[in-house]
Amino acid sequence: MLSSDPYVILNLGKQVGKVKLHTTLFLSRKHVLLPNKLQQVFDYDTFSADDIMGEAEIDLHPLINSAMAYGDPEMFGNMQIGKWLKSDDNALMDDSTINIVDGKVKQQVFFKLQNVESGELELELEWLSLEQ
Repeated sequence: MLSSDPYVILNLGKQVGKVKLHTTLFLSRKHVLLPNKLQQVFDYDTFSADDIMGEAEIDLHPLINSAMAYGDPEMFGNMQIGKWLKSDDNALMDDSTINIVDGKVKQQVFFKLQNVESGELELELEWLSLEQ
């Protein structure tokens, strides 16, 4: 039986993070001006080079713009505050909504991995304001 030990390499500016499944990673950015980050998904191999399972590019602007527009999310109840639409220009499997959930700005994102025969990636993003 084949199994995989996937992990994701996240890039934001000069910051790079390696994340295993169900792990939290914090990356910060004062001003996000670039088409934001590329995630590469790898399968960890003990005795050989890790295999790339695919990649996906994420646009953080919808999350950032929605969070900045509402300010302190703790002042609002649970509600949708933004959306990143699926299009031919991205690898989204479906529209991705940005919500205030229990006083936090969160976005659930489902990608079809690119440059690979098949594969999917699910991320939960959370906006943390460093100004509070």
